[in-house]
Amino acid sequence: MSLKELIKTATLKELSNRLKNKDFSSVELTAAYLERAKELNQKTNAFITFNEAEALKEAKKADEQIAKGEAQTLTGTPIAVKDNISTKNLKTTCASKMLENNTPIFDATVVLKLKEQSAVILGKTNMDEFAMGSTSETSYFGAVRNPYDLSAVSGGSSGGSAAAVAAAQCPAALGSDTGGSVRQPAAFCGITGLKPTYSAVSRYGLIAFASSLDQIGTMAKTAEDCGILLNAIMGKDNLDATSAATPFSDSLSEINRGVKGLKIGLPKEFFGDAISEEVKVAVFKAAETYKNMGAEIVEVSLPDLKYAVAAYYLISSAEAASNLSRFDGIKYGHRSEIGETYEEVIKNSRSEGFGKEVKRRIMLGNYALSSGYYDAYYNKAVKIRQKLRFEMDEIFKSCDLILTPTTPTTAYKLGAGDKTLTKIYSADICTVTANIAGLPAISTPCGYDAAGLPIGMSLVSKAFAEPSLIAAANAFEKQFERRGAVL
Repeated sequence: MSLKELIKTATLKELSNRLKNKDFSSVELTAAYLERAKELNQKTNAFITFNEAEALKEAKKADEQIAKGEAQTLTGTPIAVKDNISTKNLKTTCASKMLENNTPIFDATVVLKLKEQSAVILGKTNMDEFAMGSTSETSYFGAVRNPYDLSAVSGGSSGGSAAAVAAAQCPAALGSDTGGSVRQPAAFCGITGLKPTYSAVSRYGLIAFASSLDQIGTMAKTAEDCGILLNAIMGKDNLDATSAATPFSDSLSEINRGVKGLKIGLPKEFFGDAISEEVKVAVFKAAETYKNMGAEIVEVSLPDLKYAVAAYYLISSAEAASNLSRFDGIKYGHRSEIGETYEEVIKNSRSEGFGKEVKRRIMLGNYALSSGYYDAYYNKAVKIRQKLRFEMDEIFKSCDLILTPTTPTTAYKLGAGDKTLTKIYSADICTVTANIAGLPAISTPCGYDAAGLPIGMSLVSKAFAEPSLIAAANAFEKQFERRGAVL
């Protein structure tokens, strides 16, 4: 099989092993991915920036390490990075006009960790502007298209990373997850997406949306690949005050454990009228698969789930309003040429630099934090967060994992969200609780709808239980037959 054909289906693990065996060089592998990624980008629009010249240099250095027998797990493997994660001397735009020409002078901690393993940074992936959205249509650089159906959305906000992996434009990618932004596009694009425990991965160099919710995650063809990438980027970082030392050193330590003896909870609130029949059937079928593999399936309850989306949007928008106040055209970002006074320049810079969805969230956040409304909105949202955390803790007293749909429906058509904004926001119901509670969650395909679009299921575990979470997803993946994207 030619390298061109191999990369269409190869996993990160397989590529890593074959590089060490010298079946091909990192330069050859990187060149093959660059060729495919650039060619298909006209269809998917998954990448904003390619790192071609530097990637080939990094690949050459990786080959030298492999020749010396000094290869690490990711040495020579090409990885894509979401465009809200800082990369030194490589544009980091957040898919916004505000940062259209932003070239950082430092690497995010996760990027440094990839470079320490001599991974090859292939380029920066497209996304919803400032990670605000669920479709990757709010990007200043145009919408990302789903490799399973180019007329459908890829999901968001890490839609570019999901589409790039699904279309084999890269073997794996980093994304960020604030309310489901790794798992939801993973579900729409038929790949696996992992959001680690809040604090397990450093956020230093991640351009903040909502600091108490944001978490960098991994996206790949399999749960095992997500774990391989997680192993490279996790760990305590003194540059991030919220980062913690993980109680496990290897997220793949239980990879072959299976699910025998585990208790998996199905919260009844996740299977209401808002969830399409096709999605329900696929997730219930997955639960049956787990039962046949030796797990015990129990019905559980999350009574306050109905408040989760409202709480999430109030908290995240309030934090976004604060975080994005720095982008004023004076200190950072796009500066307007219109305005005679300091105030006019700031007003015009922000009006021109931010897109419609970002402005909407900033206004909502400022309103929620304003005098007279703080207690009525933001403070209540914080209390709901505490209640949801308590309810999740109660479930985990009797269950090892929680199984839910990742999304209420499969991917919808591009442009379909223009008139149904509240529907788009409500679709986050299946993912936001993991962010609110700071828990790890993974999405993996569990079926396909009548049109052939992927259906994703999510597993959630206790904090820092990534090894068992990845093992459970891996066990299911071995029983499930995936269909490749049309590209």
